[in-house]
Amino acid sequence: TQRDKEKDAQTMADTYTIRTRKFMTNRLLRRKQMIVDVLHPQKACPSRETLTEKVASMFNVNDAKCISVFGFRTAFGGGKTTGFCLIYDDIIAFKKFEPKYRQQRNGFEFAEKVPRQQRKERKNRDKKFTGTKNKKSIRAIKKQQ
Repeated sequence: TQRDKEKDAQTMADTYTIRTRKFMTNRLLRRKQMIVDVLHPQKACPSRETLTEKVASMFNVNDAKCISVFGFRTAFGGGKTTGFCLIYDDIIAFKKFEPKYRQQRNGFEFAEKVPRQQRKERKNRDKKFTGTKNKKSIRAIKKQQ
């Protein structure tokens, strides 16, 4: 139930510690970057969302969408997980420099590409029409799709 999930999140929040190391300010990419160590003895590693919220509170970040956490590996035997964290100065820098797949993980949507086969078929259909007389027919076909 919802109450159990909230209680689990509450206990999880109390049982892990975040430490950062190799902190660096990268002015060219408009971000702060660091290695994140999560200590979670006898527990599973907390979710990326909870880690993002905790890092946002540690570094006084206004918008948690500017934070990207990735590459987490748990040490053998558990209890310690290490990963990487990037805190961008603003959303514009995040969208400009962060790879698309990590933007999708953080909840940004992208328009789906038209499948390759359909693009090829459209290209070959368009090649059949030449001259200015047939421009209207080409536009009509494109409107249908």
